Amino acid sequence: MKSMIHENQKTIKIMSKNPILKTFVLAVSLFFFSNFVSAQKTTQKVVIKTFLHCDHCKECETCGQKFKTEMLKIKGVKMYELDDKAMTFTIYYNSKKTTLQAIKDGISKLGYDADDVKANPEAYESLDGCCKA
Repeated sequence: MKSMIHENQKTIKIMSKNPILKTFVLAVSLFFFSNFVSAQKTTQKVVIKTFLHCDHCKECETCGQKFKTEMLKIKGVKMYELDDKAMTFTIYYNSKKTTLQAIKDGISKLGYDADDVKANPEAYESLDGCCKA
């Protein structure tokens, strides 16, 4: 532990004697900090109510694959969770790249309701029979 403290003290002395190194370390630190803060502010979380007609949508050969491939293709969506029991999508998205309405429209194009946005009729018809009312 003493050697680690000694090494840190050496590093601080070197940095304090070298203003270019000091400026560089400060600039790099600010860059990473500002990117971290920026990422924190742009990531939003929203829970969207849907309606599922079966209890195995995540495992369904057609619908499960559609969720896995198509949900993340909606611009700005970083991650999603489907809760088939609560019938909700929890979406994590970049608010600089998309809007809540665009996400709801994207879910509708998959054949599912998204809060007040009804499922696209053509997409709904392409779902497996078990996934329709």
